[in-house]
Parts: sequence; C-alpha cells; structure tokens
Amino acid sequence: MLKITLVQFTPEFGNPAHNLQQIAGLLHGVETDIILLPELCTTGYSFLTKEEAFDAAEGPDGQSTNFFKQLASGHNAMVIAGFAEKNGDKVYNSALIALPTGEVKVYRKTHLFFREKQCFNEGDSGFFVVEHPLKDCKVGVMICNDWRYPEAARSLALLGADVIACPSNLVSDVWRIGMPARALENKVYVAVANRCGTETRQLDDGSLQTLTFTGGSVFYNYTGEPIEQAGKSGQHIITLEIDPLLTRDKHFNVFNNLLEDRRPGFYVG
Repeated sequence: MLKITLVQFTPEFGNPAHNLQQIAGLLHGVETDIILLPELCTTGYSFLTKEEAFDAAEGPDGQSTNFFKQLASGHNAMVIAGFAEKNGDKVYNSALIALPTGEVKVYRKTHLFFREKQCFNEGDSGFFVVEHPLKDCKVGVMICNDWRYPEAARSLALLGADVIACPSNLVSDVWRIGMPARALENKVYVAVANRCGTETRQLDDGSLQTLTFTGGSVFYNYTGEPIEQAGKSGQHIITLEIDPLLTRDKHFNVFNNLLEDRRPGFYVG
C-alpha cells in the first residue's frame, strides 16, 4: 500500500519565498509516500512575456529545487511540484520530481495553454515514468493542459504508470469531464493537484486579465470515479492510501485488455 497527498493552496504571484513557506507549513507533520503540488506553485501563474517568466525561473540549483529536495528527504517521500525552469536561454513550465534518495528529475509541459505559448518554450522532455525508490509504484507526470490530449496519459500507461500525477492551474470545469476518462481508459489512478484563488494582471493595452483557478483537487480511482475531492476554494490537504498493484492487470472483462487490444495500425496521427 502507498499513501499519496494532494496539496491545494493559493500561491502568491512573484513571491516564491512566501509560497515555499506556505507549502512547508501545510505539510508539517504529514506522513505520506508521494506529495503532489500544483503547477507553477513556486511563482504563481500569470506571466505575460517570456522575459518575465525567464527572470522568475530557476536553474537546477535554485532555491525551489533545494527546498523540494529537502522536503522529499524530510518526509521520506517523492515530491512532484510545478515550477518555472530555466535551462540555458530557454524557460519551461516544468514539474520537478524529487526523490527521497536525493535524485531529481524534471518533466517539461508538452502542451502549452493560452498565454503560456508567449512565455514558455515547448517542453522537450517527453513523457516518462519514475519508480518510487521505497514503494512498488510507478508514477508518470503530465501538467494541466496535457490532460486534453489522450495520447499523453496513454503514453504514460504504456510506459507502465500506476499513477498519473497532474500538477495543475485549471481555470475551467471541462477537465472534470476529461480527466476521469484518462483514468478509466488507461486503468490508472489519476491525481490532480489544482490551485485556487485569482490572479489579475494589466496587459499592454491597459485592459485587465483576470484568471480564477477552480480548485477541486481530486484523486480518481482507476475506474474513473473520484475517491476524494477538495472544494473549489481554500487550502486543502488530501491524503489517501491506495494499492498501485491493482492497476497492472489491464483486463476489464475476461476477454478484453485495454492495452493488448489496441490496434495501432488503424489509428491516424
């Protein structure tokens, strides 16, 4: 069995020190095996230009990386957290995967959303699965808008993911239709850590861009059913115990196997 913890909170735009302090406080005393935090949880979301995102981003030795490495070590857990990643002259909307062994991996968002296309480079990490060093569990990561592309979750399922972790900054409710389908069609657990709160920025033309994030962080069973879900606003910590081994038999009756019955030769694209 394995414990997984979802963290929902409201990051403050442009104040990473405060945001990291919030995270530390929310997780104080929590005993778990996996910690999942929202997308861009260290910086806030509403960047308007690539220069702005680049200035806020961190390299591999930044304060956020060191913080999450310490968090993983202190909790003896895998930590998955969204952050703005600087690499050379590029900046990515990324998820840091910090392991209790000290190892760090980074997934870079594949499918950028809305103004992200003006602020971040397209992710080039590809999809991959990380084995928990202390538990029999394989975790795949996708970020927010990746959910709209079934190929993302299917790629992770084909790579052997038991759990798909999705750090998010979701601003609509349509994901509540698609995200459980990603769990059902792949027979995997899907964990969504979404932020809440509102960010307002002034655009060059003087108008205001206001984004309200929809909260509702949720853990979906491999049947697509929500096991537990947070409210749309406010801080929430959800910790659940699951059995990752239940996802590995992909049969949904004695004749049909979700992955073995695929016929890629007939698929387009």
